[in-house]
Amino acid sequence: MGLLLSTWLYDRPADSAPSSPSAFPPLAVPTSSRLALTLSASPVSPGDRRSHWSSLHLSYHFLLSPCKQEATRTPAERSSDGVRAEIGVKSGLHVWEVVWSLKHRGSHAVVGISRQDCPLQASGYNVLVGGDSQSWGWELKTNQLWHDGQTLGCYPRKRNHSEASEGFRPQSSISPNPKVAETPLLIPERVLLVLDPDAGTLGFVVDGSFLGVAFRDLPRGVELFPAVSSVRGEASIRLRYMNGTSCDPPALMALCGLSICQIVGQQRQNEMDKLPLPPSLQRYLQSCSSHPLTI
Repeated sequence: MGLLLSTWLYDRPADSAPSSPSAFPPLAVPTSSRLALTLSASPVSPGDRRSHWSSLHLSYHFLLSPCKQEATRTPAERSSDGVRAEIGVKSGLHVWEVVWSLKHRGSHAVVGISRQDCPLQASGYNVLVGGDSQSWGWELKTNQLWHDGQTLGCYPRKRNHSEASEGFRPQSSISPNPKVAETPLLIPERVLLVLDPDAGTLGFVVDGSFLGVAFRDLPRGVELFPAVSSVRGEASIRLRYMNGTSCDPPALMALCGLSICQIVGQQRQNEMDKLPLPPSLQRYLQSCSSHPLTI
């Protein structure tokens, strides 16, 4: 059966490269097995409380929808306003979706994470999430990373050919020289926030591409919350918790399923029933490939 399976997997035309104008796939870095499995898993129910913005921890210029999944900033002059999620995390690996229309961003549109005592309102137009030592933020218009009121450089880091050929190395993905000017990338409305409190890292997925680690050395053992800040009137930002995993190593069966789905490719994932495998394994592989979060 192993020979038949190998023949089915490899005796096929190569998947054609997607004809996408996106600038992000060339900037992607390989993901860990934990993150790959989390991104390929079925999303949790939209009503999960981890998808809620907090009704207590927000600027008075933000209003929440009845389901608490959408926060809308009311028009206010010379004010920077933030809101954070209702529930934070201390361990595991977690993925949230943030949807923020390009039309309603304006300047200082920031997405990131914060601790409980991050300020959520300030006078003037400023970066709020990332503006103090209790928060870490990615400013979407300029692509700048912010922490403790300072910019740490552009994200994602634009790698050269030699770095791309070597693959991802365990170092910061921000630019080593924050003063080097780079043309900002247009960040689409949907961004996935990837928080790993166990590793102390925060990164982002854009257009199905994991752009690497944005922040390292996050505080361990404290609750961290997704957070956004805005200065734009009528800006509406939606939050949804997608999935998460514990700090335990992934199950071998899940890793095998992920490897087979990656080899098969997206174009043939609806043909799992043709694999020379028992029906139960065919159904399992179909479930592994049915709801990838990055699509």
